[in-house]
Amino acid sequence: MSDKEEIETGDPDKESAEVDSEILDDGDYEGEEWLGEEDFEEEDEAEAVIEEEIPSYVDNGDGTVSDTRNNLMWKKSDSYEEFGYGITWFEAHDYCESVNEKEFAGFDDWRLPSFEDAKSLFSFDKSNHDKAGAEIHIDPYFDSGQGHNTWTFEEKPEYHQYAMKFSFITGNEIWEHKDNEYSHARLVRDDIKDDWEPEWRKDTKKFGR
Repeated sequence: MSDKEEIETGDPDKESAEVDSEILDDGDYEGEEWLGEEDFEEEDEAEAVIEEEIPSYVDNGDGTVSDTRNNLMWKKSDSYEEFGYGITWFEAHDYCESVNEKEFAGFDDWRLPSFEDAKSLFSFDKSNHDKAGAEIHIDPYFDSGQGHNTWTFEEKPEYHQYAMKFSFITGNEIWEHKDNEYSHARLVRDDIKDDWEPEWRKDTKKFGR
């Protein structure tokens, strides 16, 4: 091979190494990538801290418990705690109407939960006990000794004599005849309000600046 051909052809491995060396020598490229990664990590850490500060449930001190994550307010006691026996789906609606007429905790929009509402209360990580002492999986914010299930407002399509109830023992939904007297009702309402903030921050707002 002539000297001219050798110069034109060159060594591809050598040329690639020289290009890589130029990029590494340029601090802007390497620095920007590393700083960007740090920024993402800092943002993730900040979001995690905020997530931990928000409680799942807040006892409002008026017989209600607020679910801050799902914007729901639950009546702390259920129908069994009030009556001492099970009720049918129709009686559950009567119970709901009675609670609204009394404007319990200042509200008249209480209702039976949906399946998703009832499911949001359930967690195998939570432990409580029902009227018979059996373990149910709802937060201890709710008093023990209540019913182990709740009627929902959902009716079975094409079989309207059945309605859905939710078990706090198993976490499953059950299609039950509406006349079943061994069920209970736990009432809920939508709780849309300003973003949650700590009590100490609310107190600071009392002082003018």
